[in-house]
Formats: sequence, structure tokens, C-alpha cells
Amino acid sequence: MTRRVCLVVLLLCLGLMCPLVTGIFMDKLASKKLCADDNCVYTISLARAEEDYNAPDCRFINIKKGQLIYVYSKLVKEKDSGEFWAGSVYGEQYEDHMGTVGYFPSSLVSEQHVYQEANKTVPTTVRNLQKP
Repeated sequence: MTRRVCLVVLLLCLGLMCPLVTGIFMDKLASKKLCADDNCVYTISLARAEEDYNAPDCRFINIKKGQLIYVYSKLVKEKDSGEFWAGSVYGEQYEDHMGTVGYFPSSLVSEQHVYQEANKTVPTTVRNLQKP
């Protein structure tokens, strides 16, 4: 074997034993959220983006000024956190028609129409489902 092949094999073996990439811990945004129903599937309101927003990670959505957003839940603000809502936006292209769902700062949108009140407080953690 050539020296170069041996070096590649050695590096691959070391990489398998000592992974270089580790997960990134993401802070929890809130412990509770307000929804229209217990499962947070019904639309609360329709909002319009007043500014562009570039999502900092996969939990958030990009929004463009003027874009309409369907709001499904509103996170209950905790101590030093910002106030975020969860919703979906729809792109201008046909292939984006299914929409993208995620969080966005509520300060960057204005509610255009309220469909129903967000009067259910739901924990943001996954519930343990018991089999019947």
C-alpha cells in the first residue's frame, strides 16, 4: 500500500473512534404555548410580515415583508426570552405550496384577522402517550 492510502485509512479509523462533530444544544424557547385547541392544529389568526426575517436555525422560518403567515400557536413569554409565534408561510412558487412551519418573532408581524381565540394553554414538551 502506498503511504497516502495508509494515511487515509488511519484518518478514517481515527474518525470512527473519535467523532469530530457533536450535537449543538439549543435552548428551549418556552415551556407553554397558547393554542385554539389541545393539539394546536387550528389556525388562530392570519398575520402579515412587516419586516424580513432570516431564520437563525431549523426551528424558525424565513419571512419576507408583506408575506402572509397562518398562526397556529403563541409561545408564552418567559423571563429573558423574546415572544415567538408558530405558523406557516406559503411561497410564491407552486412547489412551495405545502408551506413551511416554524417559529418567528411576533414583533415583526401584525395580525390581520383573528379566526379564534388562543385560550388553551398547552405544554411545549412532548406528552407521553399511553396505549389504550
